[in-house]
Amino acid sequence: MSPDSRSSEATERTPLLRDEEQNESPVEDGGQDGAQQADDVPLAEEPSTKKLLAIMGAMWLGSFFAALGKSSIFHVEAFNLTVAIDTTIVATLTGAISSDFNSLSLLSWLATGYLIANAACQPLSGKLTDIFGRRAGLIFSNIFFGAGCLISGFAQSESAVIAGRVIAGMGGGGLNAISVFVSTDLVPLRRRGVWQGYGNIIFGLGMGLGGTVGGWLNDWVGWRWAFLIQVPFVCVSGLLVFFLVKIPVKEHNKSAVKRIDFLGAALLVTSLVFLLLGLNSGGNQFPWTHPFILTVLPLSFVTFLAFIYVEDRVAAEPIIPVRLILRRTVLSACLTNWFGTMSVFLALYYVPLYLQVRGFSALDSGLRLIPYAASLSAGSLSAGFIMRKTGRYYILSCALMALLVTGSALYITFDLNTPTWATYVYMTPAGVAYGGMLTVTLIAMISAVEHKDQAVITSASYAFRSTGSTIGITIASAVFQNILTMELKSKYGDTKGGEKAIERIRNSLDEINHLPKGWHKVDVLDSYMHAIRGAFLAGLALAVTATTVSLFMREHTLHKNLARK
Repeated sequence: MSPDSRSSEATERTPLLRDEEQNESPVEDGGQDGAQQADDVPLAEEPSTKKLLAIMGAMWLGSFFAALGKSSIFHVEAFNLTVAIDTTIVATLTGAISSDFNSLSLLSWLATGYLIANAACQPLSGKLTDIFGRRAGLIFSNIFFGAGCLISGFAQSESAVIAGRVIAGMGGGGLNAISVFVSTDLVPLRRRGVWQGYGNIIFGLGMGLGGTVGGWLNDWVGWRWAFLIQVPFVCVSGLLVFFLVKIPVKEHNKSAVKRIDFLGAALLVTSLVFLLLGLNSGGNQFPWTHPFILTVLPLSFVTFLAFIYVEDRVAAEPIIPVRLILRRTVLSACLTNWFGTMSVFLALYYVPLYLQVRGFSALDSGLRLIPYAASLSAGSLSAGFIMRKTGRYYILSCALMALLVTGSALYITFDLNTPTWATYVYMTPAGVAYGGMLTVTLIAMISAVEHKDQAVITSASYAFRSTGSTIGITIASAVFQNILTMELKSKYGDTKGGEKAIERIRNSLDEINHLPKGWHKVDVLDSYMHAIRGAFLAGLALAVTATTVSLFMREHTLHKNLARK
C-alpha cells in the first residue's frame, strides 16, 4: 500500500504494511491502495526489456519527427529579428518559405500556428486515450502529423502552409504526450524516470538535428521536401504502433462517444487558444493596447472559469478532474512546472539576445545553446537513475531547484566583458536542473494519484508547461522594454530627434551602429545590458518562486510493480 494512497481509516492490512514506510510523509486525500487500483482499471502486462524497447522505439520515432519539425521561434517585432532557439526544420526554413509566398507576416504564424495547436490539444489527449485507447490516440496523432506535413509540403498559398502547420501541431502534441502515458502504463514508477530520460534524449536529438536537416534539404531539393520527407517515417511509426502498442482499456456500459466531455474540451481548447494567441500576438503582430489583445485575453480568463465550473459541477467524466489538481503534491508539481518553465524559457530567449548585443553572430549564439540542450537531457536521465536507485524524489527535487536558482543567478553576472568560456558554461546548471525537474515533477504527480488517473494528470502538467513558456517570455519582454525605454529616455530623451532615435534602437539592434551625432555607443550598450539584466532578474524571481512551491510536494512510494503493491 502506497503512503500516498492510504485512506484515513485503518484496515485489516494497516499494521502489516506500515512497518517499512512509517517515515513517509502523509498524503493527499482520496487515495486507494494498489490492489484496489488494479480493480479500477485493467493493467497492462509488464513487458520484457526487449519488447519495451521495441514499443518505446515505435513511439519515439514519431516523437523524434515531431521534434524535428517543431518550430520554437520567437519573433520579436521590437527588435526586427527572429531569435531561433531550437534550430529545427521550420526554424531554418522560415525565410525561404516566406520569400516563396512574398509574405513576411507568414514568418511568425509558421511558429505560432503549430505551437498553439500543440498546446491546446495535449491536455485533451489523456482523457481521450483513456476512453479510446493509447494505440488509437497514437495512430490518430501520426495521421494528423503526417497530413499536416503533406499539406505544408504541397501548399500553394500561405494560408495552406499555416493550415498544415496547425494540423501537424495537433498531431505532434499527441505524439509527445501519449508516449509519456504509454511509458507509465508499461513501466513501474521506480524505473519510470529512467525511461523518461531516454525519451527526452530522443526528443532533444530531433530538436538538435532539425536545423541541419532543414537547411540541407532546402539547399538540395527545396523547402517543401523538408516536410514531405517526414511522411514515410511517420507512416512507419504508425504501423509499428498498430502492431506493438496493446494497452487494455477499461470496459464501460456507455458508448465511447457519450463519455466524451465535449463542453469541457471546447472550453479548455478555447481558453488556451485565446491565451496563447493573445500572448504571442501582443507586442508582435499587435500592440498590447490593440482591441484584439484586449478582447482575447479577458475571454481566455472567462472561458477558463467556465471550464473549471463545468469540470467540477457538470461533467460526468471531466477532461481534467479539478479536484485531482487540488491535491497538494499534484498542485505543487504543476506550479513548479509552471514557474520553472517561465524562468527557463525567459533565459532561452534573452541569452541569445545578450550574445548578439555583444556582437556574436546568430550562429555563434546558437552554438552556445548546445551545452544547454545536452545538460537538459543529462539532467533528466540522471534524475531517473537516482530515483530508480533510491526510490525517493523529494530531496532530489530540492537539490535540482537549488541548482535552478543558482543557474538563474549566473545569468545576472553577464556583462559586456564576460569571458567567452562563461557564455558556454553558465547555461549548463539551469539545463541540468530543468531536465531533472521535468522528470521529478512528472513522477511525483503520477505517484500521488491512482493509476487510472495518471494520463489526465500528465495532460494537466502539459497545459501548465505550455502556458508557462509563453507567459515567461511575455514577462521578460515587458521588463526588458520598460527598462530599455526608461534608460534611453533618461540619457537622450531631451536631445533633438531623441524620441525617434530611441524608437529605432528599440526596433533594431543594428541601429546601435548608426547612432545620431552626440550619442555614445557605450551608453546605449549599457542601457541594453541593464534591460537584459532586468529580464534575468525576473527569471531569478520566477526560479525562486518555483523552488518555493516545490517544497510543498510530499514523498510518495515509487513502487517496483505496475499494480503499485
